[in-house]
Amino acid sequence: MNAREFEFASLVGPTHNYAGLSPGNLASERHGGNASRPRAAAHQGLERMATLHALGVPQLVLPPQPRPVWGPLRDHGFDGSDAQMVERAARDAPQLLASVYSASCMWAANAASVSPSADTTDCRVHVTPANLSREPHRALETPFTAAALRAALPDRAYFVHHPALSIAGDEGAANQIRLCSEHGTPGLELFVFGQAERGAQGPRLHHARQEEAASRQLASQHRLAPGRALLLQQNPVAIDAGVFHNDVIASGDRSLLVVHEDAFRNGAADLDVIRERFRKACDGELRLIVVERERLSLADAVATYLFNCQMVETASGGTAWIGPRECQEHPGTSRLLEELRADGTFESLHFVDLRESMRNGGGPACLRLRVVLTDSEAEALPSGMRYDEHLHARLAALIDRHYRERLEPADLADPSLIEESRAAVDAATALLGIGSVYQNG
Repeated sequence: MNAREFEFASLVGPTHNYAGLSPGNLASERHGGNASRPRAAAHQGLERMATLHALGVPQLVLPPQPRPVWGPLRDHGFDGSDAQMVERAARDAPQLLASVYSASCMWAANAASVSPSADTTDCRVHVTPANLSREPHRALETPFTAAALRAALPDRAYFVHHPALSIAGDEGAANQIRLCSEHGTPGLELFVFGQAERGAQGPRLHHARQEEAASRQLASQHRLAPGRALLLQQNPVAIDAGVFHNDVIASGDRSLLVVHEDAFRNGAADLDVIRERFRKACDGELRLIVVERERLSLADAVATYLFNCQMVETASGGTAWIGPRECQEHPGTSRLLEELRADGTFESLHFVDLRESMRNGGGPACLRLRVVLTDSEAEALPSGMRYDEHLHARLAALIDRHYRERLEPADLADPSLIEESRAAVDAATALLGIGSVYQNG
């Protein structure tokens, strides 16, 4: 069956700011309190989409979410007009104000977990929005994310939308890798968790965001066919080194898996399990690239985001690699990538400028949600959300019109930011043709 991988990418929001809200995300912690550049961040995100478009990768654009989120402010006793609530929160609860203004929904890899119809027993695409329950500022995203994904994947004949999990912490596709021979064939879905249900020791310095119980329930409610799901524990040493999601330490595309030696708890034994399960599930051989710690330390993997890349199929059937410029600027990762290009692992290398996102702890892989769709399923997608040069130009104009060039932490107290954010979100949802998608969010 013909199928292609689509990428769903969120437009960076107008309140993109550095508040250091994510313990264990070293870049977020390091840049907390710095001034951000929302306009530049949004344009950088668009240029990443343009790179993918030039490579022939189809994309859908998700709108930014409404900010601030008023519920938590009211729950904490702030009342009065919108401007009064913001003013009082800035004085009495600045961390809470930063949380409700967070634009972290830009990282669409955390939006949901998605299983394609080739893997499921009912032959439909299953979608579960992530609850992001381990991070208060990110847990605010879930109802808005669910609404946006229902707008993007509307046809009930093809798509099944589940409610977010209530039992355990779930961080979405950032901890999920789908391997397959070709996109339209049945695959093997790796669900990587940080916190085991029992027995195995978790990280000591930072909390694990993905729990085994969540991964297990995702595999069950997505109706994955027997042999299509494999649950593995992330190496707690890696989590303590700043690998807060599995996509910071491992990346896959079809039958290619590139991982750091310290990615999984049981090391080489887990890699042997992946090879064998892939052979049985996909009737083929997995190409496994393991980067040894002597070649690249965990610290350098986190600093460069080598593994937080995008690996996508090209028109010739090869694999293109898209990663941050930080990899180009690091001698070790640059040399490694050139070797992988020379031996044919990657057909081409593309370095993109995502400084604004990277300073908050999000690389190229964070900025997209991968969704494999058949031709019939793809025809059900709303045309207004599909990325092309025309939409790019209109979004760029929207950004220049509504986004600030610079945002200081103190600017969150500015009441005019409320209306600026509201106007930008309204303009984006109208431009994408999905109207008041958030009114019930």
